[in-house]
Amino acid sequence: MNLDSEDEGELFIGCAGGMDTTITLNYSKVPVNYDCVGFLIKVSGLQGGHSGDDINKGLGNANKILNRLLWNASNRFETRISSFEGGNLRNAISREAFATVMVPKRFQEEFIKYVKEFNSIVKTEFKTTEPGLLVSYKSAEMPSFVMDLSSQERLLNSIYACPHGVIAMSADVPNFVDTSTNLASIKFSDKQIIIGTSQRSSSVSGKEDVVSMVASVFRLAGGKIVHGDGYPGWTPNPGSLVLDITRNAYKKLFATEPKVLAIHAGLECGLIGEQYPEMDMISYGPTIKGAHSPDERLLITTVKKFWDLTVEVLAEYS
Repeated sequence: MNLDSEDEGELFIGCAGGMDTTITLNYSKVPVNYDCVGFLIKVSGLQGGHSGDDINKGLGNANKILNRLLWNASNRFETRISSFEGGNLRNAISREAFATVMVPKRFQEEFIKYVKEFNSIVKTEFKTTEPGLLVSYKSAEMPSFVMDLSSQERLLNSIYACPHGVIAMSADVPNFVDTSTNLASIKFSDKQIIIGTSQRSSSVSGKEDVVSMVASVFRLAGGKIVHGDGYPGWTPNPGSLVLDITRNAYKKLFATEPKVLAIHAGLECGLIGEQYPEMDMISYGPTIKGAHSPDERLLITTVKKFWDLTVEVLAEYS
């Protein structure tokens, strides 16, 4: 019994497997052009969320949004990048991103106008799913260096091309994500840029395919690719005994039928099942909202139902 699912009234009997893909891009520092002005560009106000459970909700990715602005600004205003930082956890959708850039003085007013226009454009695009989205700018001190132009182009092109979001929906389970990828984080170090991504799929072949898809983009940019060990999926067993016991206990206690589902996220059951393939398992829990974000919270009214169900299921086994 895995007591770690996030929606009361839902019993999970399967989950996606996943793998992390980390990319390292090298870059060189070059002197700044002092006939320029510095700006700090910020994407904020996004909801974030779980990169599996929330990947199909149309949420914004701060890394992708900021890169889109920088890619266009680089082409139109000769903008040069000193730093680009966004996202954090591998299993969370990026909710904030920041960049320090240098803009030639002759393009200063046009650049400011473009950032304002871009803010209006993306706010309109995400008006339903991300009402708090904001793209902002403020003056910044001149940075001590900028990226060499070749590295900047490789970074911006690869981030723009890198897939993010749902890759395939299940053909067998209605409204269920089969395969996805998350562009989780971008971090600058002294001479390297570290890009964190994670991929998920209900099938081994689907996971391998989307992992290769992401890797191929960054190989074109000359990046070093490292894959994590990954974690296995958990194949649903509709004939499970523990499912029957839990479902019957739920109906007995609450006079309603629980939902029986699989989830597009990793669960401990996948790892346990890999070691003990004959083990009968189920996953459920109280309702949690905003998992893996600063807004994570527990619906208190579901805790007693969760507790009572657990006690009843254990009593059936005893």
